[in-house]
Amino acid sequence: MEISRRHFLETAALGGLGVNALTAAEVDQRTGMQTRILGRTGARVSVLAFGAGSRFLSYKDEAKALEVLNKALDMGINYIDTANSYGNGQSETWVGKVMKTRRKEVWLATKLSVRKEDAALRAVDETLKRLQTDKIDLIHIHSLTNAADLAAIEAPDGVLKALYKLRDQKVCRAIGVTSHTDPNILKTALERHDFDCTQMALNAAKVGNVFGKAAEGITGTFEDLALPVAVRKNMGIIAMKVFAQERLVGKTAPANLIRYVLSLPITACVVGMPQWAHIEENIRAAKEFKPLPRSEMDRLNQQMLPLKASIDAFFANHMDC
Repeated sequence: MEISRRHFLETAALGGLGVNALTAAEVDQRTGMQTRILGRTGARVSVLAFGAGSRFLSYKDEAKALEVLNKALDMGINYIDTANSYGNGQSETWVGKVMKTRRKEVWLATKLSVRKEDAALRAVDETLKRLQTDKIDLIHIHSLTNAADLAAIEAPDGVLKALYKLRDQKVCRAIGVTSHTDPNILKTALERHDFDCTQMALNAAKVGNVFGKAAEGITGTFEDLALPVAVRKNMGIIAMKVFAQERLVGKTAPANLIRYVLSLPITACVVGMPQWAHIEENIRAAKEFKPLPRSEMDRLNQQMLPLKASIDAFFANHMDC
């Protein structure tokens, strides 16, 4: 598939894409998958990432799960997103069985839920064994929530110290933080610390004002608050909750939801795909992506607005494990 760079630049300028995403966009000639550079990491990854959380574990049968993951890689996905908490290590174990033979093809990201340095270092040792690798491309701090949580990760004995060590020792290539709870807290974390990447809740409903409780100081959205900081610092930016755990599916075509987030200044979107038909549909949307004009993005925002409060409330207590 060929993309006219001039057309891409002109149409994306009307939408939300940043300059770095525009100039870094390319199509993999073997698979037709669109790719972008993951910020300061310099890695080129598929714009669609394979979410290996609860939707991956829903395949139940290991052989089927491995078949699905291998086929997704064959079709152009080269970014896998897992976590040590997904299925209490089961996701990493399944991913590791594919990595045993395909590690060099994949940008491999995982996440740590622990908040102490020592616990994090022990957890990474176990993760490396499950993933059958000696190096992880990206390790995230999983699900940053509130001010107390931020204080815990940045404490002298906090997990952030462990991630700096692991990056220095080249156990991981990059470090990051994820959040789907409070965009103000993520914004603060990104401003304060030396993260290479971040993964945040971005979708057409503009999630991020938890419970809508402005009186408690929780205002704004990830798109409006945290995303600009990440762009300014040239981080690799990954969208999650694109379908809001299917709460947005049916309100518009899934391809439109993917187009929305890929029209933002991000590198990739992580999507959980519990059926092979979903994978084929989402890969097709990624390969055929053309940026939405800002007017269309605004229209989708308005269309999804009635769902926003319930989605924010859901994600306030959500952990995709």
